Amino acid sequence: QLQLVESGGGLVQPGGSLRLSCTVSDSSVRGYALGWFRQAPGKEREGVSCISSTNDTTSYANSVKGRFTISRDNAKNMVFLHMNDLKPEDTAVYYCAADLFYFCSAPGYWGRGTQVTVSS
Repeated sequence: QLQLVESGGGLVQPGGSLRLSCTVSDSSVRGYALGWFRQAPGKEREGVSCISSTNDTTSYANSVKGRFTISRDNAKNMVFLHMNDLKPEDTAVYYCAADLFYFCSAPGYWGRGTQVTVSS
């Protein structure tokens, strides 16, 4: 049973940056694809970015391409989301997820989320 814990959220002004981190409880996560999802108030949860277990494939939602970068450190059982040029529409709860069988399309494990608020 994997446990995922996100950190790094907060309040940031438009145009600012944040780095989200997710720590996973077990080294078996190295065999999982890891992803970031978000849910804004009144909206459905959406996929933001995904990185393969081998660290060689990434994907991004069109709305964040060129602004967000996903990375992982398998030695530390961690995944990161570097967010630049943040916009008010990026405001959401951000969730980390782990997917053993698919490229983040059906994660079996989720964190509890961290709030990101972009506002002046």
